[in-house]
Amino acid sequence: MAPAKLAPKIYTDDVSLLLVLLDINPFFWTSVEDSSLPFSKLLSHVLAFLNSILLLNQLNHVVVIATGFNTCDYVYDSSMEEAGSNQRAEGLLQKLQDFVVKDEKMSKVDLVDGVGSSLLSGALSMALCYIQRVFRSGSLHPQPRILCLQGSPDGPEQYVAIMNGIFSAQRSMVPIDSCMIGAQHSAFLQQASYITGGVYLKPQQLDGLFEYLSTVFATDLHSRAFLQLPKPTGVDFRASCFCHKNTIDMGYICSVCLSIFCKNHKKCSTCGSVFGQAQASDPSTSNNKRKTPDL
Repeated sequence: MAPAKLAPKIYTDDVSLLLVLLDINPFFWTSVEDSSLPFSKLLSHVLAFLNSILLLNQLNHVVVIATGFNTCDYVYDSSMEEAGSNQRAEGLLQKLQDFVVKDEKMSKVDLVDGVGSSLLSGALSMALCYIQRVFRSGSLHPQPRILCLQGSPDGPEQYVAIMNGIFSAQRSMVPIDSCMIGAQHSAFLQQASYITGGVYLKPQQLDGLFEYLSTVFATDLHSRAFLQLPKPTGVDFRASCFCHKNTIDMGYICSVCLSIFCKNHKKCSTCGSVFGQAQASDPSTSNNKRKTPDL
């Protein structure tokens, strides 16, 4: 008996697999109720953007991952739907509402200063796993990319997990686009877009968010070679220390596992390596003290 032939892999330049990481952290959106972009208006922009992506090519595939304060989950998958745009909006809104209720139940904390960061590292891992599943299961290989719609500030405690996700995306040649809708820039997303070859953008007029999404992030990877997209400027390459999760300009690096600390320690809390006494005696001349690179 002749062996069964496997279905050929079809690679396409103009078909996109877009995974949108939508920040719906309730702590963030509660703090910006009076802004020019309330959560309801954000959803209208996002829905119009998703519809435009699906209209550009009938083979385009869109997935939305909701990112909350304590959890993240899939809330929309265009490959699973059979209805039109009206049912699409109703289904997405219902799943977002259920997700917010679940996330608020899990977030039994009282924030004293500022707003809590969203679980970006978890959403990024889910997106990369979904891309690998699509590539291994189907015969159609669209061009994958990730779009982060982020409003919450960076969470230094997620530094290691996010950087691992960034380097995994770089190795898989998956660009990470970033649209920062919060008040501050995101050092994590700046690095993610710079390292993976994506686009980082912080819109100046949030009430025109759909125009930014459609003109910058709706283009497929093949068409980007012919367009003048925003270039990265002033990327913040500072790291977060493993001991206090603070962003630092200069710190101590373990020569074994490359863990970063803001203060000198006798022993690495990550791998357990014991540092030499010569380095501990004079921090100003220590060989394991490094400064983060500047542009």
